[in-house]
Amino acid sequence: MAFSLPKNSPMLSSSFLYGVATASFQIEGGVEHRLPCIWDTFCATAGKIEDGSNGDVACDHFNRWQDDVELISSFGVDAYRLSISWPRVIKQDGTVNQQGMKFYIDLLDELNAKGIKPFVTLYHWDLPQYLEDDGGWLNRETAYKFQEYTKHVVKAFGDRVHAYATLNEPFCSAYLGYEAGIHAPGLVGKEYGKKAAHHLLLAHGLAMQVLKEFSPNTLNGIVLNFTPGYAMSDSVADQEATKKANEYFNYWYSKPIFDGEYPELINELPEENRPDIHENDMEIISQPMDFLGINFYTRARYQAHPTEMFEEIIVEGVERTDIGWEIYPQAFTDLLVDLNTRYNLPPVYITENGASIDDEIESGVVNDVRRINYYNQHLNAVNDAISQGVNVQGYFAWSLMDNFEWAEGYLKRFGIVYVDYQTQVRTVKASGLAYKKLLSERS
Repeated sequence: MAFSLPKNSPMLSSSFLYGVATASFQIEGGVEHRLPCIWDTFCATAGKIEDGSNGDVACDHFNRWQDDVELISSFGVDAYRLSISWPRVIKQDGTVNQQGMKFYIDLLDELNAKGIKPFVTLYHWDLPQYLEDDGGWLNRETAYKFQEYTKHVVKAFGDRVHAYATLNEPFCSAYLGYEAGIHAPGLVGKEYGKKAAHHLLLAHGLAMQVLKEFSPNTLNGIVLNFTPGYAMSDSVADQEATKKANEYFNYWYSKPIFDGEYPELINELPEENRPDIHENDMEIISQPMDFLGINFYTRARYQAHPTEMFEEIIVEGVERTDIGWEIYPQAFTDLLVDLNTRYNLPPVYITENGASIDDEIESGVVNDVRRINYYNQHLNAVNDAISQGVNVQGYFAWSLMDNFEWAEGYLKRFGIVYVDYQTQVRTVKASGLAYKKLLSERS
């Protein structure tokens, strides 16, 4: 099985960047060498993680990173997207944990030695617990703590990094963490979500100021996730409900960054659910960026509701991944074209795309045909967007290897490499071999 793109596709050129992606809490382990984060606390809370697991060991990348760099290199990728564990590199008093910083410096040096461009995400959800104890992302001061952390990291890493993303998926941090309670820290309440989101976006803007000053030669941007909403019918009510859903979940994070303002929906929110916006906040948030990272997995369907602004409908009889997300690659093309029409976009990188499949390993082989099909469809969806004028310059497969899948624990596998969590043996899946083949055939 192989991936197939049109022969004239710019994605078959050696100038199109390909990579694999991971996140610190999901793979590192090494819990004894860092401070606790909100996910440690969340994992220790009964009933929060589907299989009752935690990130104490995960893929033991903290101890096996050199072998993992060899693994990454074996795919022939141009880049590796990783995230920095804030509680590993900064002590509670705000000073640098030199041992933690050295871990990443050694990793970056090894990547660079192999010609692999490091794409570093500064925040992929593992907020230090001591900051959460002071209010976390509901506390405006956390944004300034993030700015200080960014400065420490950037100064320590020097010229080792190719690109910095300030945040990964602020929607997940704000909505899933502070409104729906599905992710750490597990708060529930509509009065929290948009306040947390604003402080996250402010943190992005403050970090961009640091990056511009101390790391002007790196590509500096943010990673946003989008789940495009589609109306259940052509009725005016369903269309209007879907517009509101897209503003609530998707454009809430993109519009402030590109237009310096929140969507119109802000005026319909009860006063207590609106963010606390200070003077100059929107200017800080909407600074120019060198790139936008886009994460895409699925779409959502909405209809009107008699009392709520919108209602999500789970449609029966459609193909889904193992995590329950509808497979609808056309939404990927539609999303990219829509964003390109809506905003003056910088160059775009697809920073995450992939599928959770119920993999089985037999005689050392994982024949994940469904994942190969998913990737093939979605790579072609990106190609279709490029052909319609979207400036996509790279694509990262999510993820390098099976790992701790947040509230799902270790039950869901997204990797192109299979991980046996008992032995930590890594096995490249058929999808990984197909990805390697695609990368080797570029001209």
